[in-house]
Amino acid sequence: MLAGQVLAFLCLTWGTLQSLAIPRIEECGLSCSQGFACRSHRNRNIFNSFCQPRPVSMSMSVLETLTPSTAMQCITPNGCSLLLRVCASITLHERLRGLEACTTSLDTQETQCQSVWVARASHQQQVGQQLQVHFGCFEVSVAQHLYVTLRTIPHFCGVQLDQRHLVEGCGEEDVGRSVPDCLAGRLSYRVDRRRKAVLVQVPRASGSPAYFVRLCLKLFTCKDAGAPALVNASSVSRTVSLPYSQELPCLCLEGWPATPDAVRTQICPFENDTRALEMLWNTVHYHPGSQTLSWEPACPVSGQVSLCWCPGPGDSCHKLQHSSQLAHHRVQYQLVDTQPQLCLKFSTSWGSWVRCPFKRRQFPTWKMTIQPSPRQGHLRATFFSSSPANFQVQLCHRRRSQLPACQPALQASPLPPASADLEAAPAIAFLDLPKQEACAPGICIQGWRTDVHFSVPQQFCNLHTRGCPAFRGRRGPKTGLRYSRPPSVGWAWRALNRRLGGGDGETTQP
Repeated sequence: MLAGQVLAFLCLTWGTLQSLAIPRIEECGLSCSQGFACRSHRNRNIFNSFCQPRPVSMSMSVLETLTPSTAMQCITPNGCSLLLRVCASITLHERLRGLEACTTSLDTQETQCQSVWVARASHQQQVGQQLQVHFGCFEVSVAQHLYVTLRTIPHFCGVQLDQRHLVEGCGEEDVGRSVPDCLAGRLSYRVDRRRKAVLVQVPRASGSPAYFVRLCLKLFTCKDAGAPALVNASSVSRTVSLPYSQELPCLCLEGWPATPDAVRTQICPFENDTRALEMLWNTVHYHPGSQTLSWEPACPVSGQVSLCWCPGPGDSCHKLQHSSQLAHHRVQYQLVDTQPQLCLKFSTSWGSWVRCPFKRRQFPTWKMTIQPSPRQGHLRATFFSSSPANFQVQLCHRRRSQLPACQPALQASPLPPASADLEAAPAIAFLDLPKQEACAPGICIQGWRTDVHFSVPQQFCNLHTRGCPAFRGRRGPKTGLRYSRPPSVGWAWRALNRRLGGGDGETTQP
């Protein structure tokens, strides 16, 4: 009994030491508590997969402990191999004939089993005593996920122990410098931007006859970005050229030995590369038929996308209301106006980027002009477009660092089709504005489409070059500017006139 307790203590100590360092062993065979005769079988008994009712006299806790641990065996000059040791304890019962331990790889579902049988004479004499068993070693791979089970022979229903075990990876110092799979995984590379290729140097490592390398896009899994290249042990050259189509932060180099269930090494050359980050925001597409603007991330992105209005060079891009969307999936905006000042703004943990897809391409667009109106004392805003559209106009008080403060919009009046100029974009709508309001200092005229979901304005400011007289700054004591308001203008113009201030700003025409 004392010997059994000593072996139980060693079993627990082995598992504790495993968490501190991987022990090196020379031999790995079956051993049982002193006084027990055991024999081992490595082939799985298929009939033990089916359980039979547990005897009433058998406790559910007849299986006491299950302790898997990793060991390292270094008996060849080619390096060390990793093994799994399984230690178990059981209370003998008259119906038990032995134990079965199995390991299943959660990656490949490959199963290995070992059975330990207790000799009949030994079994009959020691019923009720504790039996400690060290199974023979199981072959395992670096960073392998295993499911370890322990059953009785015969297998009684509900009498089973199980445990998950993760084999140490190449990041563990002793494994990284001793196991051939880890030695072969130390890839070196350089990027040839001119040829658009990653040149990989695969080191020669004993015990690894062949090695695969490939480029892949690191999404939920690493998706192929080219065919894998195989480097044989007999290859004279150990350098492989892997071509790529574009530099992306999630484009990674992956290498692994040509062995079952091998651990894979991943390196992402462009992970923190500024040029690669810029490529993420260039995949913007516009579909003229549906007037849909779309963007889809080529790599996983965390952040937001929104539409914004950029009035002019060097100006901030002002976000459009109700246009923010999460950036981790495909983003779409329907019925979008193709104005050069309409842009996409990407706000992520890496920073912010603005892309204006309509700025440098030829898209159907519209134009607004400001000229003196045939009606005396008015300016006319005229809209030209090659396709039918509806427009609005509003007067705004320009501010230096904020969006303009604008009055309620006025609907532009459509022109009859007969007025169209067939050789150019025809004038399709106009609106007459009182000069006294439109020509006040600091006032801008904005016009934009209203028959789409997302539109940005064209804006004209400082209009003395477009039919407005130069402002001389004559003011009354408290009544504001000295001019009369045309009788056709409503209360909105009176409120705007009272709030006008100095400062004449630049002329901005998107």
